[in-house]
Amino acid sequence: MLASDNAGKLKEINALLHASDFVVVGQASLGVPGADETGDTFIENAILKARNASQYTGRPALADDSGLEVDALDGAPGVHSARFAGSDATDAHNLAKLLSALDGVPREQRGARFQCVMVYLRQADDATPLVCQGTWEGSIVEQGRGDNGFGYDPVFWVTQENQTAAELDSDLKNRLSHRGQALRAMIAHLAQICW
Repeated sequence: MLASDNAGKLKEINALLHASDFVVVGQASLGVPGADETGDTFIENAILKARNASQYTGRPALADDSGLEVDALDGAPGVHSARFAGSDATDAHNLAKLLSALDGVPREQRGARFQCVMVYLRQADDATPLVCQGTWEGSIVEQGRGDNGFGYDPVFWVTQENQTAAELDSDLKNRLSHRGQALRAMIAHLAQICW
């Protein structure tokens, strides 16, 4: 079970899992309410989400917490990426706030990275969760481009591909992305303990 209600994240993770023996279902399909993300770090929030889902279901849970860190904003939006423009913010609101905050910042000072911390708990009180992390370096463009992806993908410039993350095809994005990196590491760990 994926401790998330984010349809884009669920779709992306299942696409990454297609070659493995794993499939995840979203927590909402099992009646699990979302957890309050009160942690100060990605790992704290991922553990909070996984523990919440596992407590409600009695099953193992996979959770990730991910976000965008922008150098010119001292690492913001960071753990607040999904709520950068407020608790009910849409992707469009968050993008608008980010671009406004970077107005006038030269391109060479717009370095950024996506971070993803993925956590797997065997049960709610698991004292030794599996933790994997992925980092995807890039920068922020001045105007969004592309419509493949979600969140900050339209403004995240992938230098080696000369495109934004939202312009990449799904397979390439999944090979390069922070979430893809973290999930591949997680699959390798799970394969060792499950088989």
